[in-house]
Amino acid sequence: MKEEKASPLAHLKTGLDAIPPIERTVEDGVLRETRAFRGVSLEQALGYLEELGGERTGKTDIEGDGWNAHLSTRKVPVGPSYRLTEVSVTWAGKESVLEPIIFRFRLKTFRAPG
Repeated sequence: MKEEKASPLAHLKTGLDAIPPIERTVEDGVLRETRAFRGVSLEQALGYLEELGGERTGKTDIEGDGWNAHLSTRKVPVGPSYRLTEVSVTWAGKESVLEPIIFRFRLKTFRAPG
């Protein structure tokens, strides 16, 4: 009997899954998920999505094969006098296609404290 190997990224997925999305719905196999990212610029986020197979269709929109993403930014307070740019990404697409795209995007944008 052949033993299945665990993915080398399985432990990272477990850690990332501890951070919930802002919004997540699945209807008829179509996933819509919104997540917020700090420590990454809008241009970096757009570039990461292009690296994952997307193409820019607008200033803040990306379209891939079976998925699309809309990005927005806002300034958020961090402490009493410091503000960071937060990039929000809302993805939509076939769940089976989009899940790995979101996971790989989250790996690219992960920022460890310290």
